[in-house]
Order: sequence, then structure tokens, then C-alpha cells
Amino acid sequence: MFDFMFVSLCRHFKEGKLEEFNELISTFQVVARSPSLRKTVHEEKTMICAFLCRVMHGEHLDVQFDEEESVTPLMSAAKVWSSLKSTVADDGAFDNITVLLLAQAVAVCLKEGQRCSASSVLKWVEKNIECPQKLQVQLSKIVAQKDTYHPFLTSFSFSRLLDTVQSFLDAFLEKNPSDYLLKAATEMVLSAHTLEELEDVKSQHISSTETTNGSHKKKKGRSTKRKLLPTKPTAVWTPDSTKKLSVSVKRMTANEISKMKLGASMNDSNVYKRRKAREKWTAQLDKYLKDGVSQHGVGKWSRILLDYDFEGRTGTMLKDRWRVLLKTHQAE
Repeated sequence: MFDFMFVSLCRHFKEGKLEEFNELISTFQVVARSPSLRKTVHEEKTMICAFLCRVMHGEHLDVQFDEEESVTPLMSAAKVWSSLKSTVADDGAFDNITVLLLAQAVAVCLKEGQRCSASSVLKWVEKNIECPQKLQVQLSKIVAQKDTYHPFLTSFSFSRLLDTVQSFLDAFLEKNPSDYLLKAATEMVLSAHTLEELEDVKSQHISSTETTNGSHKKKKGRSTKRKLLPTKPTAVWTPDSTKKLSVSVKRMTANEISKMKLGASMNDSNVYKRRKAREKWTAQLDKYLKDGVSQHGVGKWSRILLDYDFEGRTGTMLKDRWRVLLKTHQAE
């Protein structure tokens, strides 16, 4: 049951189903407290779910997980993530997610126009999180400039954070597979002697699914405030908000498409924005890349991004450019 709910929570996170995640996390919390589950892998899975819960509410500053009201969801997520270092096989991946969490903890506050909160994030990080000095300096400059759309924050975006956490989950599930469902299904097939028995099982499943769906429909639209829990390794956190994480998609009319082709300026509220043309790599940027690799080593792209201004480029772009330099024998 514990493993089934853990895999389900991971799936809800990947699919961005916040409401379903919140409904299941309460039950998972009760099951996780069972004394029979006091094993390292179960504790790790419990902490991972607590981490996922905070990340899913990362852009909601009105949600509180810790006793301190000033601690935002992403700040709390960074604290939980620091205790999960042993679950990440790649140190580079761990550092990358840490940088993404801290960068977005600041970015979210700036987007909401809360500069004081962004400054508080930096002070809190200095006391509670092991953070590279260069990253703190970079974020301090961004807060001082009130630059919500700074290239650094654009590179370490919230969507990139979600994608990187999903990659971590895939690696963790591959290392800790939960094949109980396959075993249970095999046993059921072997024990079913007739087609009638199989149909009976199928009918019961459909009936149960319809009952569950009916229950969910009744609950839909009802907003209830949930009690928060303190930050403890044995607890799973339920958010103080039932906001649904959704993406609004707007179809462009023929007139809007025509204006876009003619180069007319579009409002900030418009969903579709013209992408900035990607600039070519200059000799100076190549020198930054070579110096960064020389200092930190190949693969430490997130660290290298902190040292130099790559004009909005991401770690993946740095990796691709390094491959080009190697092929053309310029990586010297």
C-alpha cells in the first residue's frame, strides 16, 4: 500500500495534478507513520513526497509548511532537499536542483512584487542552507536591481525545476523499483480458472472505479483549509491551500496571427510571446566556457553558469557548445 501510494504521488507530480496529489498525501501520511515501515528506503520515500508537495506549491506564497510564516514553500523544499542528498547518485544533479530551488525562491517573490520577501529568502538561506558564495552574490544583485526577468532567473526557471525533479524521480524509481503490482497481477491470472471469474473481478473493479469517480465529483469545487504540520522527518506535509496548478492556453485569432507576422508589439498578458532570436556564440563566451571547465570540470554546467554571464544560456546549451568545441579541436 505504501509503495503504491508513493508511485501514485510521483505520477501525480509528473502530470501536474495538484488536486489529486493533495487528496492522496493525507492518506500517505497516515500509512507512513506505521512502525513496520521504519526502514531507510521508506523514510527516503516519505521525505521525497514531502519535497514534491512543497515544489508543487512553489509558486503559491500563501501556502505555509513550516512554523515560521516567512518560510515559503520553495525555501522549505530546499531544506527538505538538503536531507535527501544521499538519495541522489549524481552530485551534479543534487547541486543543480539546489540552485534551481534557491533561484526560484527569490524569483517567485520578485514576480509577486515582494522585494522584502526576496531579501528575507537570502538571509534565511545564509543561515539554513549550504549555498555557494557566488550564487548568493548573484541573487543579491538581482534582488537589489529588482530584475524579475534577469537572464540568470530565466535560465533557472520554474519549469526547468519541475523537469529536473522529474528526472531525479525517474532515476530513483529505476534504482528502487516497485514491482509489486506486476507480481500481484500475475498471481491473479494464475489463480483465475475460468473466464467467468475474470469477468467478475473486472466488474468489481469497474464498480469501484465508478464509486470513486462519483465521490471525486462531489468533492470537486469544495475548498477546505487544511491544518499544517511541522517540519519533521516522520511527517508528510499537507498544504494550507487547495489551489489547482493549471496552465491557461489561449488560441490566437487570425487577426492576432496577422499582427504577429507584421511585427506588431503584443501585450505582456498575451500568452504567445515572440521568442528572442538566439545569438551566436562569441569568442568571449567560448573563453568563459573553457575557463569554467578548467576550473570546475566537465559536467559542472550549473556551477559554471554562476561564474560568468552567458547571456541567458542554459546548462544544456553549455554542454552542447562544449561538444562542438571538442569536435572542432578548439577546447584547449
